[in-house]
Amino acid sequence: MGEENIFKMLSDFYQELGKSSIRAMFPENLEEASQKSAKFFVQVLGGPPLYVIDYGPPRMRARHIPFEIDESARQVWLSCFMKVLENADKKYNFPMQHMAGFKDFLDGFSTWMVNKL
Repeated sequence: MGEENIFKMLSDFYQELGKSSIRAMFPENLEEASQKSAKFFVQVLGGPPLYVIDYGPPRMRARHIPFEIDESARQVWLSCFMKVLENADKKYNFPMQHMAGFKDFLDGFSTWMVNKL
């Protein structure tokens, strides 16, 4: 799907987050935050280690510890991503043969971020 499409997908995702009940968990500048996140996802999806180059090892759980993330917040985050993934093959040239695996990754990743019961 290419880096450009990953950046677009994450920009759209952060626009969804900006309308969500968990908006306060994210920086004021959502576009800047989306670019940082996109660098992580480029790496996750098999591209170059853009995130590591700019920010060092991801250590995502440690980076998210300052935020109280419960199951409800996880579900909001996931629902925003699922909305963005609708028609992802057309919007972002997402290879649909990998969609189920990507959704499984998002489910596991978001579960790992939960730090409050």
